Amino acid sequence: MTTARDIMHVGAECVRTDQSAADASRIMAEQKVGALPICGPDDKIKGVVTDRDVVVKVVAKGRGAGTFPAGDLNQSEAVTIGADDSAEQAMSTMMQHQVRRLPVIDSGELVGMITLADVARSVSNPQTGQLVEALSID
Repeated sequence: MTTARDIMHVGAECVRTDQSAADASRIMAEQKVGALPICGPDDKIKGVVTDRDVVVKVVAKGRGAGTFPAGDLNQSEAVTIGADDSAEQAMSTMMQHQVRRLPVIDSGELVGMITLADVARSVSNPQTGQLVEALSID
């Protein structure tokens, strides 16, 4: 069985809830990624912020990215996957919650991220089509 640990990108970095949207953007640029988990003072994942979130919720509304809290960009619930869960479970979770990226946790700690492309490479072609179709609905 292929697990989330097998297909994830290791070394994911959090942006903290008390950091700014500009900090999140800077970290994404440095890491060459389009999304970051948002972690609170308790180191628990509160959500995920994407580069699109910063553009739509901050820049397009004329808000200052340097003062807008990254913690205000998280979703209503943090969707994660366990490191030892199957790649199929990751796909199912992504479809159920309509997300393209999943933080991977092990014993409550962030250990990596899985993207739509990671899952698509690891599952069969018919399943990949189902996943892409499910996540393409707006």
